[in-house]
Amino acid sequence: MKKAQDRSKRADTLQVLADARPDELDPARLADPTRQRQDFARIVAEPVDGRVARRSMRFRPLGAVALVAVAASVVVSVGSFDRQAPAAPPAAQAPSGTAETPVDGHIELLSAAKKAQAAPAEGTYWQTTTLARYVDVAEVGGQYFAVRSASTEDWSVGVRPGTKSLMVSGLDSEVEPRTAADEAVWQAVGSPRTVQVEVGQQSGTHKVAFTMGAGRPTVMRTDLGGKIYAVGPNNVTYKDLRALPSTSGELRRYLEELYAQDNGADGGTSGRSTWMLRQAGNLVTMPVKPEVRAAAYRVMAGLPGVRVVGHVTDPLGREGVAVEFPGTYRTALGTTKQRLVIDPSTGDMLSDELLLVEPSARAKAAGLKAGTAVNYQATSRMGWGERQISVPKDARS
Repeated sequence: MKKAQDRSKRADTLQVLADARPDELDPARLADPTRQRQDFARIVAEPVDGRVARRSMRFRPLGAVALVAVAASVVVSVGSFDRQAPAAPPAAQAPSGTAETPVDGHIELLSAAKKAQAAPAEGTYWQTTTLARYVDVAEVGGQYFAVRSASTEDWSVGVRPGTKSLMVSGLDSEVEPRTAADEAVWQAVGSPRTVQVEVGQQSGTHKVAFTMGAGRPTVMRTDLGGKIYAVGPNNVTYKDLRALPSTSGELRRYLEELYAQDNGADGGTSGRSTWMLRQAGNLVTMPVKPEVRAAAYRVMAGLPGVRVVGHVTDPLGREGVAVEFPGTYRTALGTTKQRLVIDPSTGDMLSDELLLVEPSARAKAAGLKAGTAVNYQATSRMGWGERQISVPKDARS
């Protein structure tokens, strides 16, 4: 990860803008301010997604349609993300506690698109390593304390004939008190092996039992009949991914068509910009052509209602640019907002985070404060490999 002092080595800002400007930001195609406000108001007024959110904030393999059962055995719900419209367009909001501006953030995001185009084009296995952390609040005898679930996930997607796609999740898995203060409370109530945490669902909240301590990894096949990923409502093959549009305008129109298809099936419950940002973010982490990955970043930069903030750090301390989803989400821990963090110097996705905006009474009782990353998945490796990942001997199928 390059530090701030290395920024001088990047391309000139004006050249980045000239080379990487998305089609949607062409001055000749920009809507007038009144039209922009109307579009924004329409987007944030659309019905929210009432479906139950999964434990993982990011997509799961083959998780959009019929093959959802493949991944269901290793995914746990944490609550429905009830989207709330912001009071004003995000572009008009000044970043809190920082000197950066939204314009600077967009330049950084376009720089990421430029870097993404230079990545290696193809290999045998597309492989990612992701560090996942989830925070929940437990209650024992009227005492509240935060627990942290931590694990690592290796995912290797075979794209050559005869190769397999494997995911090993739960590596180095452990559930433990989040801080020393939380551990003191846990010990004071008898250090119970099993604790109850409150999670949210579409119908309300309920409690789930968590076992403290280390867990075992799980391995599963994530391909079936040549299908290796989900894009919108469809399961797709590697060939499908390689055929995706490679310009921002064409890719955006393609995603808009999928949005109409997906939301026509479920009653139009997902906000357009939120849905588009999620799909573009997913594409960045898939074995698409470098030009498609760059186009996905440019689509992100041009989405209405999406806030781009430069010079942030992810939970692992890596510097990047943040792309924040429109609105906020109500969870069992309180009001939250979601963001993606991207490294503009490499074009890599760094993390997918859920940050507390306003903690619930339960979260406050456990010491959680605004700004805490209550959920995140940080990608430490993403790229091509020539050998299949190894599976631990104690992994469950």
